[in-house]
Amino acid sequence: MPRTVARVIVDALGELGVRQVFGVVGDALNPLTDAIRGTENLEWVGCRHEEAAAFAASAQSQLTGTLGVCMGTVGPGSVHLLNGLYDAAKSHAPVLAIAGQVPLAELGSDYFQEVDNDALFSDVAVFRATITSPDQLPQMLETAVRNALGRRGVAVLTVPGDLGEREVTGDRPPRFSLTPPVSRPDPAAGRRAAELLDRSERVTMLVGEGARAAREDVLALADRLAAPMVLTLKAKAGFEGDHNPFQVGQTGLIGNPAAAAALQDADTLLLLGTDFPYRDWYPEGRTVIQVDTEATHIGRRVPVDVGLVGDTGATVRDLLDHLATAPGNATDRSHLDKARERFDRWRAGQARLADPRHDKGLVGRLRSALDNRAHDIRPEVLAAAVDRAAADDAVFTSDTGMATVWLSRFVEMRGERRLIGSYNLGSMANAMPQALGAQCLDRERQVVAFCGDGGLSMLLGDLMTLKTHRLPVKLVVFDNRRLGMVKLEQEQAGLPEFGTVLDNPDFAAVAEAMGITGIRVTDPSDVESAVRRAFRSPGPVLLDVLTNPDEIAVPAQPTVEQGWGFAVAKLKEAVRSHGDTDGQ
Repeated sequence: MPRTVARVIVDALGELGVRQVFGVVGDALNPLTDAIRGTENLEWVGCRHEEAAAFAASAQSQLTGTLGVCMGTVGPGSVHLLNGLYDAAKSHAPVLAIAGQVPLAELGSDYFQEVDNDALFSDVAVFRATITSPDQLPQMLETAVRNALGRRGVAVLTVPGDLGEREVTGDRPPRFSLTPPVSRPDPAAGRRAAELLDRSERVTMLVGEGARAAREDVLALADRLAAPMVLTLKAKAGFEGDHNPFQVGQTGLIGNPAAAAALQDADTLLLLGTDFPYRDWYPEGRTVIQVDTEATHIGRRVPVDVGLVGDTGATVRDLLDHLATAPGNATDRSHLDKARERFDRWRAGQARLADPRHDKGLVGRLRSALDNRAHDIRPEVLAAAVDRAAADDAVFTSDTGMATVWLSRFVEMRGERRLIGSYNLGSMANAMPQALGAQCLDRERQVVAFCGDGGLSMLLGDLMTLKTHRLPVKLVVFDNRRLGMVKLEQEQAGLPEFGTVLDNPDFAAVAEAMGITGIRVTDPSDVESAVRRAFRSPGPVLLDVLTNPDEIAVPAQPTVEQGWGFAVAKLKEAVRSHGDTDGQ
């Protein structure tokens, strides 16, 4: 078999352990997709939109830590990759995107569909290059892959349409050996950090996904310092479950009062493997110690007294060696106990909201008269039911917005559960295609997508990809007929809701028309049985649940301005509604 450019690339992907390539076929990609067709250990997953392909590849990379691969053909096909690739870049996911291009002789002539890919991907990619000669392989491919893996980002390799079938001279196979370094911070800085921690009376730890691989060491440090652990959303899957006695949930707009108070009450903050971006949620005037593998992350969100650049696990072990307090001898645990008591009270209140019978009680009836007159299903009820039904090794994805809020508050990342979302880019429409990529890795593992109705409808066509490839993803649709987070943002600013109402179809009926099991739920008493039916049903399932559009997710520290803005917005909405009625 001739060693063409396409064959060298495809064989190398197989050697790297890549199992699927996601994309939409097109003329410039024909040599590459034909090479995949003839390869046993590599599957082509044809998507309906290249954005979905990029999201799927990124999801695989985030779950495995290895390379995800997607393809887009010349011009518009490559342009469509951009949003998913930006999400991969912001998530530090190694992804190789192979982009088609016009024939070599036409480059620079403003040929039909010609786009300057090297310029197009200049902001999103850590490496980008256009192959102009077969002799550039395998070195250029090796460089692209090493950049993606070594710098944990996106590499884009552009292949002109007439180059894929040309033969590569020589017979050297690509080599990708790359061992990630384990770095440690400056010893003097480590000793200084330990001294500050020893002198502190109330330490709170803000723990991110970057600390996930060092779970046991981080728990040992929390015990040594008697420190509550505030978790970023991406750290839920590493630190929330398995009876962690230190964690107090999330802070920020999706967080809870206990986590916010744990940060405010501390005299020292210890940031481990996190680049939590929301400056307003960091308390002022505290001693701050930050541990991160990236020097550029140190101090860019909050002023830092000691920055430790190095591997989180190695750094935490060094801190444990230098702390004066012996294991188990932290005498004052009042800061930790207070934070945990607050967290337990908050969780008990949330559990009451998630009870399907809540609205039938006196408090629930009064509440419904104000915010749920149509008696729609509370999203808390749905999220809690999914948590109970899902497997302890399920992979969850969530759309940006209110679906993420309900997952954050009501789904516990216990056991081997994993969580992926667009938590750095904040894109819409990510949950379903990310679930697609996750399910391709293991068709036996349960994959659950928390979909907003706005996000799902944006890339609705790729439901057909689930059907075509028989991927048993369970899609849970929070169908509140709104762009819910935007609605809440408008109202908190004192603006009446505008432009957020969605004229949705019956999503379950749409799924059935596509050959996918569809279940529609309108009665709160049916939620539990419907969720269990969805998880028992083989193949992909879309569970369309009509949820309350006026459900309010109160921030961890609501401000007077937010409350006043919400009240003003509701008054404006009521006046507008009354005026609309009079005018009919």
